[in-house]
Amino acid sequence: MKPIWIVDDDQSIRFVLEKALAREELAVRSFTNPRDVLTALDADEPQVLVSDIRMPGGSGIELLAKVKERLPGLPVIIMTAYSDLDSAVSAFQGGAFEYLPKPFDVTKAVELIRRAIDESMREAAADPAQAQVPEMLGQAPAMQDVFRAIGRLSQSIVTVLITGESGSGKELVANALHKHSPRASGPFIAINTAAIPKDLLESELFGHERGAFTGAQTTRRGRFEQADGGTLFLDEIGDMPFDLQTRLLRVLSDGQFYRVGGHNPMRSNVRVIAATHQNLEDRVAQGSFREDLFHRLNVIRLRLPALRERSEDIPALTRFFLQKSARELGVDAKRITDEALQRLARFEFPGNVRQLENVCHWLTVMAPAQVIECKDLPLEFQSSGADGAAGSTPSAGDPAAAADPAAAPAATAAGAASASGTSSAAPAGFWLDDLERETRGLLQSGVPAVWDTLTRQFEARLIHTALDITRGRRIEAAQKLGIGRNTITRKIQELGVDD
Repeated sequence: MKPIWIVDDDQSIRFVLEKALAREELAVRSFTNPRDVLTALDADEPQVLVSDIRMPGGSGIELLAKVKERLPGLPVIIMTAYSDLDSAVSAFQGGAFEYLPKPFDVTKAVELIRRAIDESMREAAADPAQAQVPEMLGQAPAMQDVFRAIGRLSQSIVTVLITGESGSGKELVANALHKHSPRASGPFIAINTAAIPKDLLESELFGHERGAFTGAQTTRRGRFEQADGGTLFLDEIGDMPFDLQTRLLRVLSDGQFYRVGGHNPMRSNVRVIAATHQNLEDRVAQGSFREDLFHRLNVIRLRLPALRERSEDIPALTRFFLQKSARELGVDAKRITDEALQRLARFEFPGNVRQLENVCHWLTVMAPAQVIECKDLPLEFQSSGADGAAGSTPSAGDPAAAADPAAAPAATAAGAASASGTSSAAPAGFWLDDLERETRGLLQSGVPAVWDTLTRQFEARLIHTALDITRGRRIEAAQKLGIGRNTITRKIQELGVDD
């Protein structure tokens, strides 16, 4: 790992931080002014930069701007004895990782530097992945099944029915199916059949002739004609009016249709991909969806998992959406702590991926610092029991909801115990008696370094158990334990845990 660079004209500050970081076995390089830092950057670079804000020969804010031009991903911590609003705002607007007012607690300063190191290493690992923006993200087994299905269908133009809850990404899957099909060079046309009034939907799908109805001043091509040679995506097909289902069935059967008001049959060579959040079998049983159309659409069915079924993907999705929001708003991307990510991962997200994206957009605008912590999350995530899906949350197409999310009730202790597979009847502190007896015996026997010995055993057992439950998946184990990914990796190495 590269050294931590400290820039301060105060020798006592440099000395205190150097000694504290040395105890953490972290390499340190110190500077007295910004000019020497910029010169040193020509040959080397730090893991983290900690800089005073007011120094002879230049300010920390100016240094921050110049360093960010050369190393945009480098975490920079700004220190100052002048805790004024302008300094704080300037630091964060310049992309500072954190703002550290003097005098500071040395232990907390080291913890902050540790967080910055974790962020730096995470950014370095993420850089290659961000070089090419993926179509879809997902390491969860359920998403890997979806990816495999897309791969198997890549040489086919068969009709596909995509099912899944609202906001789970059905249009993304449809687009991927088109992009990786023999029709990739043709158009991809999408239409939400639930969003268009019944009287207009027929014209949208099949087009109309001039004079077919009031306002039809010109002939218009419908979506089937526009998608000729490509793919037509019919979203929310379960909400299509019954009489239009008959016309759709005819097109799927023989590829022939008529424009509204037209007399000449039209033909279109289109692959249809449909999607719905509803249970079409139930709709058929209720008589609101044609059974023959259902069977025509249900050739290959792909089910998209809800986000709560793939919570291990939430950290990667969150970072991706924070980057995306920052690009759209023209600002520096905000970072998020492991603790805040764990809080997000415990939430059920009734609005699925769309809701998570809106939360990230809200955080990009509303979070006060460049680093997002638990306290910065919307209200429904503030409760430690924010595992439930209740409460209003930012939803697609509703900026007001994203700006003022409502609080969700906390999950009950009994529910949490049930979800974790533990019995709420078990005495919470029964193991503490054993710990006390073990500690007392070691102390009375004169065993040296009792603290280190028991702490190592305790941490090793925690990590080993978490890895056993997650079948060796370190990131998931870290999430369950409430620690960072880099922390669990370091502890595995230090403690010699077999994963």
